[in-house]
Amino acid sequence: MQGLLIETVEPGSPADRAGLQPGQHLLEIDGTRLRDLIDYSWLASDDEAELTVAAEDGTIQTVLLEPEPGEPPGLAFAPPEPKRCGNNCIFCFVHQLPKGLRRPLYVKDEDYRLSFLQGTYVTLSNLKPAELRRIIKQRLSPLYISVHAVDPAVREKLLGRTNIPPILEQLKELAKARIELHTQVVLCPGINDGAILEQTVTELANLYPSVRSLAVVPVGLTEHRQRLPELAPVDRGYAAAFLDRWLPRMRAVNKQLGEAFLQLADEFFLKADYPFPALKEYGDLPQWENGVGMVAWFLKDAAAVLKRAKPLPPLTATVVTGQSSVGFVTSFLADLGKRTGCSLTAAAIPNQLFGTSVTVTGLVSGKDIIRELQGKPLGQILLIPEVMLKEGEGCFLDNLTPADLSRELGVAVLPFEPTPAGLYKTLKSLTTRKLKLMQVTGTHH
Repeated sequence: MQGLLIETVEPGSPADRAGLQPGQHLLEIDGTRLRDLIDYSWLASDDEAELTVAAEDGTIQTVLLEPEPGEPPGLAFAPPEPKRCGNNCIFCFVHQLPKGLRRPLYVKDEDYRLSFLQGTYVTLSNLKPAELRRIIKQRLSPLYISVHAVDPAVREKLLGRTNIPPILEQLKELAKARIELHTQVVLCPGINDGAILEQTVTELANLYPSVRSLAVVPVGLTEHRQRLPELAPVDRGYAAAFLDRWLPRMRAVNKQLGEAFLQLADEFFLKADYPFPALKEYGDLPQWENGVGMVAWFLKDAAAVLKRAKPLPPLTATVVTGQSSVGFVTSFLADLGKRTGCSLTAAAIPNQLFGTSVTVTGLVSGKDIIRELQGKPLGQILLIPEVMLKEGEGCFLDNLTPADLSRELGVAVLPFEPTPAGLYKTLKSLTTRKLKLMQVTGTHH
């Protein structure tokens, strides 16, 4: 059975009034067959529409959707099954994963539909001419494109494939159709840096404003690279030399274009121990999900929180973080402790799961937290940034949960929104009564 599987129907919505139910498949809107969620987004509106649906037993029926002006249909669908990636990228993070993680982490997807719907990066290496025409016809914008290099031979080496469509020609066609594009380069020392990166930046800048932004991020290497191509890491010395050359270049390009087009990942500054650019240099943070501008935003949010923070009931807490962020997190916790009267300690967790070269907070596992903190005084509560947990499921990369941590460490565990404001809000919510209850139950969501 084709069509879209209806996952939920909003009570009282036009879909609910029409009698639609979860488990049915939406096949057509006004006689047009639906291939996927994009077709639904393209065809759905607040106008009256005739919907063809199939029940779980295969029975077909037609219903009339009659929304009020501006009223959404009230349907939510199961996510699409992503198209699999046919690349064999020499830096692919999936190839570097250890065993025993959540199963979906091992899936490599390469799907322009998810790029439009969810902001995931794709290489366009498997894009068929008909799909390119569809992107243009249905104006699937913005898209997020992994370029890595515009030089065809270098790009083929990076993607581990031959005879792939020239990325520059694809981008030019999309730009001509005024599709907004956000691009990235995963920087592999000695392969796509130097003159190759200069060429990539120049060609993509020439496609501005259709190419709205370009992020350069350092290659991430774990200690599980058995039988994989040898790659040089971005260490402190490389990061410093890179920033010495490219920070002035970034500012020159952005001044010329009048927008924060070229952006360098926070990780370069953390590795080199260089001061961060001001938040305004990141524009409207188009590369936020790529780890670009997060630290500058954190520092500004921290300053705002410290201005309004007030004394709270005394509390001792340990705040978990990755090693790359421990410096500015520790500083913020010390200042927040002075303003609130709370005793707040940062716990930087070495990454044994992926290897100690992986230092970001979002890739810390439950087992590594237990290994690092077992037997240590943690205070009344252990605070875990939500970025370490899978959204909607509340488990770490290794399938452990905050409840598992609480049981192993003997302390109440509470996830919090991983921002200065989120941490302060969580601290304010921790009354003496709630703390006592949490110490009995272990965790609270």
